[in-house]
Amino acid sequence: MAKSIHASINEFSKNCVDLDPTKLGTARSSRNWLVDKIENFEKTDNEFPEIYKKENNVQMGSFARRTKIRPLDDIDFIVVFDGKGSKYVTNSYGEITINVPETATNLSRLTNDENSLNSIKLLNKLKSSLQNVPQYSAADIKRNFEAITLKLTSYDWNFDIVPAFITAPDSSQRTYYLIPDGQGKWKKTDPRIDARRATEINQKRDGKVLRIIRLIKYWQKRHSVPNIGSYLLENLLLNYFNNNEVSASDQVTLRDVFSYLRNSIYHSCNDPKEIQGNLNLLNLDVKDRFSEAAAKASICAQNAINFMAKDDHKAAHAEWKKVFGSEFPDYE
Repeated sequence: MAKSIHASINEFSKNCVDLDPTKLGTARSSRNWLVDKIENFEKTDNEFPEIYKKENNVQMGSFARRTKIRPLDDIDFIVVFDGKGSKYVTNSYGEITINVPETATNLSRLTNDENSLNSIKLLNKLKSSLQNVPQYSAADIKRNFEAITLKLTSYDWNFDIVPAFITAPDSSQRTYYLIPDGQGKWKKTDPRIDARRATEINQKRDGKVLRIIRLIKYWQKRHSVPNIGSYLLENLLLNYFNNNEVSASDQVTLRDVFSYLRNSIYHSCNDPKEIQGNLNLLNLDVKDRFSEAAAKASICAQNAINFMAKDDHKAAHAEWKKVFGSEFPDYE
């Protein structure tokens, strides 16, 4: 229990929203141990493709951007393979094919008849190699669209392992990661841009942004709020904080963010990586329901602010319970 709204929001963030700091060290160590095992597959399996160690273990996802909320259920990372002189081409539909030279022996084992690298075959090769690690013999290992998902009984979280190749610099000196598209071909991504953007905007606002993002993500988990996708929500919020300061009061910041989300959900949200185009492809019904939920949260926030102006802390706490649910602290 807590007396002030400021203390209650901080307590709520620490105990219910933010990742448990005691688990973070274990999570990172377990990921690094796994990466080391994967990098050594080629030493025990002469058919395993070579890892490109200069660019390997690329972090991606909300865990890497520090916008992950409890529970810690998945950790994503990219394993980068050496292309061995392979070339990629993009057709008129945006599909990417990687063509493998005959000299790339181990990659050639994973190609289609026309020497194009089959991303599903590479995923399955990674999966079979993981199954041969004694520590993973009892693990649940499966192919999941663009990744191999590894679930160990000893941890609360999954590992989503994404195989990739890094491209040579293009005419603008930009490089990309080519990852599986789930259909046997490849697609572009670049998690470095997402991570850099989140860090830069957070620093621009004195390190206060990521905590607010995590609070809003927690709010979206409620049954009354449509799930618009973590990545879209995060980019909407980063767009807001790129142009707006963080208030000295959490209540005011959250009120203003909810008010912004009420309207911004109807607008385009361009991919900061300039790969996917508009991220906001939600249908109108989902947009309407999300807008309504954000509007209600904004009203509750304003009500709480009004109650605090009257020194009615108990009523203010009751308003924030409407927003975040029963785990929000009671007024003492």
